[in-house]
Amino acid sequence: MGLLARATLSELQDLAQPLPLDITVLREPEVGLVLVRGRIGGDGQPFNVGEATVTRAAVRLGGGEVGYGHVLGRAPERARLGAIVDALWQAPDHRPRIESGLLAIDQRLAAEADVKRRQVAATRVDFFTMVRGE
Repeated sequence: MGLLARATLSELQDLAQPLPLDITVLREPEVGLVLVRGRIGGDGQPFNVGEATVTRAAVRLGGGEVGYGHVLGRAPERARLGAIVDALWQAPDHRPRIESGLLAIDQRLAAEADVKRRQVAATRVDFFTMVRGE
């Protein structure tokens, strides 16, 4: 689900092809808000950071597989396609193809994270304390 939520629209379109003809929409893509909570220092008292916009959708395929899609932001088509891909993954005939596509998404995300880590490391400043010797 996390990989589907971070996939691009074109990646989801590729995974969903060919679109199954027997899709029943259980929940049309809808945009809403979720409350984002945080903790100071990771273990302090929880507090409300704010709200984030999310889009969700749900579908059922002809074989009975139910798929759900949740994405951050206003992206109805990504949520709908994410739900379809989730349902296709549950069908044994489609699972190997979907899993190889998800692996490609995971590798892209890892490569992007590595680039970001390198960019941050290039600007890192190491502070140290000098001890004066007398």
